[in-house]
Amino acid sequence: MLIEHIDDLDDKRLSVYKDLNESQLRHFYEPDGGVFIAESLKVIERAFNFGCRPISVLVEKEKLDNKEFKRVIENLSGAYSLEVAGENAEDVHKDIDNYQYDKHSDIPVYVSEHDRLSGITGYNLTGGILSVMRRPDLKKDIDIIEGCRRIAILDTVLNPTNIGAIFRSAAAFNVEAILLTKGCCDPLSRRAIRVSMGNVFQIPWTYLDTCKEEYDDGRQRCAGLLSQNFDMLHAKGFKTAAMALKTDSIRLDDDRLKKEDKLAIIMGNEGDGLSDLAISMSDYKVIIPMAHDVDSLNVAAASAVAFWELARR
Repeated sequence: MLIEHIDDLDDKRLSVYKDLNESQLRHFYEPDGGVFIAESLKVIERAFNFGCRPISVLVEKEKLDNKEFKRVIENLSGAYSLEVAGENAEDVHKDIDNYQYDKHSDIPVYVSEHDRLSGITGYNLTGGILSVMRRPDLKKDIDIIEGCRRIAILDTVLNPTNIGAIFRSAAAFNVEAILLTKGCCDPLSRRAIRVSMGNVFQIPWTYLDTCKEEYDDGRQRCAGLLSQNFDMLHAKGFKTAAMALKTDSIRLDDDRLKKEDKLAIIMGNEGDGLSDLAISMSDYKVIIPMAHDVDSLNVAAASAVAFWELARR
């Protein structure tokens, strides 16, 4: 492996790890896509197995003798390499044109002491290792759901903690794919990945094709679910179940839902829920029965209950 020791947190090679926000990471190689930061051995390995290409690794010096760390780092560093063209090696994370991948070479593994790396915000939550990785190429929505019987659809879910928790529940309860509207939080944000425990790399997911249209449901304009999305789902044999607090909603444990061969469970925004338009286009309106005058659950908690009831086989 190509070990490079770091003595200063201001080293430009660490800029991508500590200086860039989520938007800058997502558009890192504009227009060719972006990168994300994976944290902990388990998450990094799941991302790698998902097909995400490592760009570099940052690890505590103290971890290098650990067998599991060594195994994962060797897998990452031996998979692709980064050869810098020209003399500006310190700009290694700024220009994709300076990179050439060669399966016979190593990616850089940046090493420093724990006390020094602790100066990076949030580092103490990482388990001693980080990796910058290329964002995966996403398939089309119609390809993602091929052969699936239970899927989830997230419409304008904005909180990365909720996104991560939903992915974790989906993996636990055998939801086979997740489709998101483009108004949703990025599943590859650092917090979403962390909360999901890397399960954003276990469940196939992609964004729904909403073209560039928007609708106005009386609250705000947002790129949410459109009639064409429901047409696509129906064409693939899915019935749609909108989680919605409506007087004519059926209970989550209704036998009609369980008997559906293919079911798409639709969940909406944390504050406003699903739009009236999305609810009206759904085949079912569904409510989780509750006690003590509690009217609703957080969308992440509701997803766990709904997936357990409807997705188990």
